[in-house]
Amino acid sequence: MVQFVHPARQDITLAGVLAALADPARLMIVKSLIGQKDCMSCTAAAPCPDMAKSTLSNHFRVLREAGLIHTTKQGVEHRNAVRVADINARFPGLLKTILKHADE
Repeated sequence: MVQFVHPARQDITLAGVLAALADPARLMIVKSLIGQKDCMSCTAAAPCPDMAKSTLSNHFRVLREAGLIHTTKQGVEHRNAVRVADINARFPGLLKTILKHADE
């Protein structure tokens, strides 16, 4: 069984969050996930449909280890959701500000 590593809220660092979001593909993944009320599969949240699965898997691992997303396994799918409450508790307004200026 797959065990996902999710840092505790107090272990989420600003440097880790910013480093994870510095990659345009990961930023696009977070933007697509944050717009959803429910979890999304990795494939549905992918920034481009022809991205290699290994590359996509690595992007989700980086986001998960930075504390930005929470991943669960449902059947054969990995379902992902942004940890908005945890990020806002650690760094109020950070995600909103980054996503607001992401297209500039």
